Amino acid sequence: MLIIETPPMLRREVRRWRREGKRIALVPTMGNLHDGHLTLVDEARARADIVVVSVFVNPMQFDRADDLARYPRTLQEDCEKLNRHGVDVVFAPAAAEVYPTGLENQTFVEVPVLSSLLEGASRPGHFRGVATIVSKLFNLVQPDLACFGEKDFQQLAIIRKMVADMGYDIEIIGVPTVRAQDGLALSSRNGYLNADERKLASGLSEVMRSMAARLENGERHIEEIIEAGEASLHEKGFQPDGLAICDAETLQPLTVESRRAVILMAAWLGKARLIDNQQVDLTQ
Repeated sequence: MLIIETPPMLRREVRRWRREGKRIALVPTMGNLHDGHLTLVDEARARADIVVVSVFVNPMQFDRADDLARYPRTLQEDCEKLNRHGVDVVFAPAAAEVYPTGLENQTFVEVPVLSSLLEGASRPGHFRGVATIVSKLFNLVQPDLACFGEKDFQQLAIIRKMVADMGYDIEIIGVPTVRAQDGLALSSRNGYLNADERKLASGLSEVMRSMAARLENGERHIEEIIEAGEASLHEKGFQPDGLAICDAETLQPLTVESRRAVILMAAWLGKARLIDNQQVDLTQ
């Protein structure tokens, strides 16, 4: 497994793979890898000749300096895990390699409408940072396909729209959320939970499933379902930071034409901001 730290070295390898007719897969990450990331890697490995995993804590997508500073960086352990899963290249650049002129002078990519809704409203600039770094990685790696987790539902929708709008010839693979046995969606931020908080954390998915059950039973009083969900989260020790029920295709409010809904959740538990989502078929 190669560990590459600079764009020129990565481009050299990409040119060689292209000459050899290799099919290339990309898995973008910020490191501190868990089984959810490794599921993405395994999906990529099953679909391509070459698997590239980026490990880069992207400063452009953080809205708070303290959050960026404390984000866990575990490159050595990450590389050991990736090597065991058959990854060909880890691209682990320094910020100066990705943004050589600094963030203030960096051209950016922003997907309109979708980036300012929901999670985007809570974290201004976050999805601009995501779209920009993913676009840069697409240009550097030139992948045939890229794998992203469905846990970040809005992010996946934004990347799909960016690919369509910008004409990237890249297949975007959404991979189902990987969960712990108690239902908590795996996330690098789960490491911020202390032992007592971790015991409570599964309450997020429990509330989400309860909200989904009401939709599946035909209830359409969306505000009431959301209010009940927020109350349940408070009772379980969470501080809600955004609950929404949207059309899964558009992320707009549900209409009589909506065929599939998505419940999007964000809540604080101690120092950890946890997110989750669940889709619900409205046609049954």
